[in-house]
Amino acid sequence: MSLLGFMESQLGVNGTAVTEFILLGLVETPGLQQVVFVLFFFAYLLTVGGNLSILAAVSVEPKLHTPMYFFLGNLSLLDVGCISVTVPSMLGRLLSHKRTVSYAACLTQLFFFHQLAGVDCFLLTAMAYDRFLAICRPLTYSTCMSQTVQRVLVAVSWACAFSNALTHTVAVSTLNFCGPNVINHFYCDLPQLFQLSCSSTQLNELLLFGLGVLMAGAPVILIVTSYAHVAAAVLRIRSAEGRKKAFSTCGSHLTVVGIFYGTGVFSYMRLGSVEASDKDKGIGVLNTVISPMLNPLIYSLRNPDVQGALKRVLTGKRDTA
Repeated sequence: MSLLGFMESQLGVNGTAVTEFILLGLVETPGLQQVVFVLFFFAYLLTVGGNLSILAAVSVEPKLHTPMYFFLGNLSLLDVGCISVTVPSMLGRLLSHKRTVSYAACLTQLFFFHQLAGVDCFLLTAMAYDRFLAICRPLTYSTCMSQTVQRVLVAVSWACAFSNALTHTVAVSTLNFCGPNVINHFYCDLPQLFQLSCSSTQLNELLLFGLGVLMAGAPVILIVTSYAHVAAAVLRIRSAEGRKKAFSTCGSHLTVVGIFYGTGVFSYMRLGSVEASDKDKGIGVLNTVISPMLNPLIYSLRNPDVQGALKRVLTGKRDTA
């Protein structure tokens, strides 16, 4: 049975009276809606174009066939998926002036959003571990970060994220929604659905907290530990050029980590708020649009290897060296 079919079957099982939700979106003023459409349409094109360019550069450039760029290519693919889960449907509602979304479609969007965000959590951790091995354990790096290890890390990331997303989706599908059905946001997510439920969400909130510790808390500890060792090792490098290069690579990754986890903590650790606020929308935009759009810039601005590969991809020239 498909995920959409499962949601539709649950609709009749859990006694939910609400069959669709109304997403208020970012703004309600008609004039501003047109501005929002144009801005988000170009943001979507820029994000997809930028991340696919990074993916193409990593794929065709021999210099970038390393574990770090393998993970970066996967991250770019995730960014395309993350923005595609939320923005196209929002643009469609702005065009059609229809703000409703079915119960099943809402939960399906919820599932895929948490699936992709969950993979992001583990992938950013794998990238930090890769930097730790490369800088602190260079003699065993090729063995500890072989192609098999890389693929296993990515596969485990997808499996763990799938379990997390499915658990939350099934748990939400057991809640009753009797009305109101208005979501003050531009996509379906857990905090907003909890606020609309007419049954107890205490178990769901505990589940969100518990799995959040596993999905975000543990990775953050591993990332901080990895970079503490990396920082100590880099400071021991005598060459100023070597220190600069190491900090440049690690700095890009830490910037992405800071944005990703900062917005995540703000979004999911504020469940005591009874009403959704415009701050939640702003954080949603940062998390689902700005962050995926900035990632290609963050990783390529100070990286000559990526810049050179991107130029060759865009101009069609291959490296003859």
